[in-house]
Amino acid sequence: MTVGTLIRQGAAEHPDRLFVSFEDTTLTYGEYFERCLRVANLLSGRLDPGRSPHVGVLMENRLEYLEIIGGAALCGAVVVGVNATRRGSELERDIRHTDCQFVVADEPGTGLLGGLDVPPVFAVGSTSDGALATEPVTDTGWPVDDDDLFLLIFTSGTTGAPKAVKCSHKRMLGTGTMVADLVGLTGEDCAYVSLPLFHSNPLMCGYLPTLVRGARMALAPRFSVSAFLPEVRRHRATYFPYSGKPLSFLVAAPERDDDAENSLRICYGNEGSFRIVERFEQRYGARVIDGFGPSEGAMGFPRKPGDPPGSVGKPPDNIKVLNDDGSPCPTASFGPDNELLNPDECVGEIVNVTGVGRFEGYYNNPEAEAQRVRDGKYWSGDLGYMDADGFLYFAGRTEDWVRVDAENFPPRPIEVLIERHPDVLACAVYGVPDEAAGDRVMAAVQPFPGRALDANELYAHLVAQPELSPKWLPTYLVTADELPRGVTQKVLVRELRREKFLLGRARGPVWWRERGEEGYKPLTPADEERIRKGFAEAGREHLLDI
Repeated sequence: MTVGTLIRQGAAEHPDRLFVSFEDTTLTYGEYFERCLRVANLLSGRLDPGRSPHVGVLMENRLEYLEIIGGAALCGAVVVGVNATRRGSELERDIRHTDCQFVVADEPGTGLLGGLDVPPVFAVGSTSDGALATEPVTDTGWPVDDDDLFLLIFTSGTTGAPKAVKCSHKRMLGTGTMVADLVGLTGEDCAYVSLPLFHSNPLMCGYLPTLVRGARMALAPRFSVSAFLPEVRRHRATYFPYSGKPLSFLVAAPERDDDAENSLRICYGNEGSFRIVERFEQRYGARVIDGFGPSEGAMGFPRKPGDPPGSVGKPPDNIKVLNDDGSPCPTASFGPDNELLNPDECVGEIVNVTGVGRFEGYYNNPEAEAQRVRDGKYWSGDLGYMDADGFLYFAGRTEDWVRVDAENFPPRPIEVLIERHPDVLACAVYGVPDEAAGDRVMAAVQPFPGRALDANELYAHLVAQPELSPKWLPTYLVTADELPRGVTQKVLVRELRREKFLLGRARGPVWWRERGEEGYKPLTPADEERIRKGFAEAGREHLLDI
């Protein structure tokens, strides 16, 4: 069984059933299969059989993206979802690292690739309107096995460059079936998919479950708070897959009396704090299942109603919290105000001690793969602690990578950009918790002796750098005469993470910018109090004390 087989079956069993809607265009299962066949014939004719059949896709959400995925599934090509938030040499590296024979891009994507040393680029317009029109709607029965590689989905790594997670047909079908079962998806449901298709979530939790159950999918160009309810109502969507902050944004939107008057039945995703989940359920009238687990698929479990506030749920027995030497960490101790009393003892790495789950490795990155899989165990890179009842609490990440708005990225490229400033001697970039979900970017900067670093000059310097991704701009900035260092003179980022942006801990003046602001301003005690209140309202205040 492959994803291509699933597409064929859908067209054979219900050819006239609506499969996907995008803006004012709809495709039935039969029409989608026909378009995928044209793409499959195009790809098989252009790919060099002597090389890895990898095709980069750099575009916003649109029907052509789904058609390329489906065509690749039929003919055995591999889709590399190129992260559209990357820029310059970082973008060039991603494409070359994954051995793409060519890249299919829309107009914005083509603009990002201009001047870069990348394989041939095919614009969506000419590929779909011109070349595809002459391709036959012929199913040649390409030989594809369920163990064959199907997708490469980027995540973040420890070496300063993203990792490409290998996803076979078997992996995608297994995950899609699991999600469909978990949310009770049927052929009468409609999934509202709004996250970018280079993410794992819209594919594993939206596209595949839809195919598995013969359901409908409403594809949005992007997630939008203002468009969410009108689109859900328009498409009669019953299921919403999410990752990161969409629930928080929707809860923070101005409330209307008719918010609960919608067709949504259930939502499934990750990184939704328990209080945000509760408020979303009460306001929009839909059940939320929030899960925990990396995109690698090595572990995963949902939070259940009644689980302790702040926990990510009770994991199965094979998920443990271990020290670096593999020994189990003691359970957490809490004070009268539920404060964590023994973080230095109880916090360790979250590990699957019985295997690697659905993880199939990283493409072209044996070092990162060896770091994840040790002694037959999968070491997640996530920090956590367990309470006496076996509930797990997420406590950050062991690796120097950051997750902002469901985007993962390593800090080293940002440090390189900061260090280009003539007044900067050294810096460290790291993630600090966001009050709603995921992280915010923070930078600790050490200027050259005798030089005074102006925070807003640094801001102007950063936004002028062509490689700067929109997600990379630090929210918080601390300047210090000395950064904490170990015996090998490496900056002790863990200490900086513990200090965070809190005025009583930070080793120097703290500057910050609120979402959408241009430039930095000093963080005041009143600002910190307001930020702490936001953490408390989201049920994430414990993250400030770790």
